[in-house]
Amino acid sequence: MKDSYDMKKLRKKKKRINSRSKGNSYEREVCKLLNERFETNEFSRTPGSGAFATTHNLPEHLKIYGDVITPIKFKYCIECKKGYNKEDILSLINYSSDLWKFLEQTEKEAKKAKKEPLLVFRQDRKKAIAIARKGCFPVTKPVLRLEDYIVYLFDDILKLKNEYWFLEDLSE
Repeated sequence: MKDSYDMKKLRKKKKRINSRSKGNSYEREVCKLLNERFETNEFSRTPGSGAFATTHNLPEHLKIYGDVITPIKFKYCIECKKGYNKEDILSLINYSSDLWKFLEQTEKEAKKAKKEPLLVFRQDRKKAIAIARKGCFPVTKPVLRLEDYIVYLFDDILKLKNEYWFLEDLSE
């Protein structure tokens, strides 16, 4: 006897995830964490998600770099990446991985902004990591040491004193 049932109709289709809205919501999440940590409201998403400075012909004093608008004396240019499930911390030993492309992008933006690069990366259902150049943060709990970078848990470096985040201590 021949089976004439079409099983395709019974399978649920996987819901497509809009990667742009996912990235935007992660940028807002990082801004919220930074605003809470530093008791301010100066951190916010960059309009156009970081591309604003390069796609608009603005005077230098109005240009914004990175994914997060930061206070003037903040040391870092921040790029946020979330949900790249093919990338993980082991991707850092593969120099052709997207994670290295993200680091290159962060470096370029930071150089334009005359700040230190900081990549905040989180996979779905995992803790966020932060990748910074050696010497930016104390090496108390690094997750991984690379040639010029150190990988931290983002939560760990958020607990550090303001002197690691700002050009001068703002608590005075």
